[in-house]
Amino acid sequence: MNKIKESFANFKLLLRSVPATIVSAFVMAVLAMNLLANKSIIIGVDWLALDCGIIVSWVAFLCMDILTKHFGPKAATQISLFALFLNLFACLVFFLASKIPGLWGQFFDLGELPIVNTALDGTIAGSWYVVVGSAVAFVMSAIINNFTNWGIGKIFKKDSFVAYICRTYVSTGIGQFCDNLIFSFLVSHFFFGWTIIQCFTCAFTGMIVELLCEAVFSPIGYAVCKRWKKDGVGKEYLSRMEEI
Repeated sequence: MNKIKESFANFKLLLRSVPATIVSAFVMAVLAMNLLANKSIIIGVDWLALDCGIIVSWVAFLCMDILTKHFGPKAATQISLFALFLNLFACLVFFLASKIPGLWGQFFDLGELPIVNTALDGTIAGSWYVVVGSAVAFVMSAIINNFTNWGIGKIFKKDSFVAYICRTYVSTGIGQFCDNLIFSFLVSHFFFGWTIIQCFTCAFTGMIVELLCEAVFSPIGYAVCKRWKKDGVGKEYLSRMEEI
């Protein structure tokens, strides 16, 4: 019991230590990418399939890389689970909203077609298999990404931009590939009719897009980490973790 209380106290301290900007961006990204995962992208190629969640998924991985670099993999994973919890709560709110009698704005724009209102309710509510599949995929990929990032960082003795790029590129590539692959097999393959080849090509393509985004935004992530270190962000939490 004392161990549980201590862990909860450490988690509360972590929440107070992590800047609200990163937590807000992280939660927003997780919520948006799981909602956008309901829409498939028409590629025009039979062996390739993607969903719109890829538009914002890179934000979540960027946040995890920053958190892992500064607070460590355990803290980054705890914040990931916290973001997932808020996402599941939002899914519950959306589901309840879909059951409330009423009309969406598009209902009037499209000539009062009942099917439009029903479709929008179904989209905002989400399907149980999409929610479960995305949750499992996100948890697994977060753990893989965070601890891979931390492990690669241990190889470098000097804290440099090159070291940051190496740890983020490799961990993000592996984490994003696993995230897409797990979701594709759990959801897209069984419920959307994707082929095995499409599942793998989606995972690989998502990884490439994610790495391209990392190439653009990794300097920002590194700058954030340097600023946090200079300003002593989370000093109390980091000191407590060193004592454990």
